[in-house]
Amino acid sequence: MTIRHKWQQARDRARHAADRLPAALATLVLLASLIGLAGVPARAADTYRLSGRVVQVADGDTLTLLADRERQRVRLASIDAPETGHGRQRPGQPYGQAARRALADLVAGQTLELRCYERDRYGRHICDVPLADGRMVSRVMVAAGLAWANRQGGDKYLRDASLAALERQAREQRLGLWQQPGAVAPWVWRWQCWKALETGRSSPIC
Repeated sequence: MTIRHKWQQARDRARHAADRLPAALATLVLLASLIGLAGVPARAADTYRLSGRVVQVADGDTLTLLADRERQRVRLASIDAPETGHGRQRPGQPYGQAARRALADLVAGQTLELRCYERDRYGRHICDVPLADGRMVSRVMVAAGLAWANRQGGDKYLRDASLAALERQAREQRLGLWQQPGAVAPWVWRWQCWKALETGRSSPIC
């Protein structure tokens, strides 16, 4: 075999390898993607459990759980209860203390297993809180007229769609906070009342 023949064979092999390279790279990328995705849970199932004893109730939608000797702050998913107030510039709402007492009556001192979705920007676990008798705390609070279904932001915080109907029923029956005319949702209160007072302005709603 001449040197020219050897050179032509080497050139053909190189071209053949070059033609196959993109497909091989594509296969490697696909395999890597599949391996990476195998360890990522589906979004619908992206929840976790948190078990412990309720040692504090801050307001109608916030509690503290003692889990594995550590205190974990929990924000009830899908609802927003009347604000209890935090100083002169953050006054509470009507029924804020009533909502806190109602939540305490339901969960204080109990050992519960919560289904949680995520942590919010304050580090609180966002969780559903089922009771031992099967009732969901968020539904009890809304049905009693002591919390709103959390409809802010185009329902992006509303994981339990049944709460909207429960709120409507409580409103029609004038239960709890719905006894007052012109009840103000907590997210509106925080924005229009608290923000105004913090910047030295007055607000007609507080």
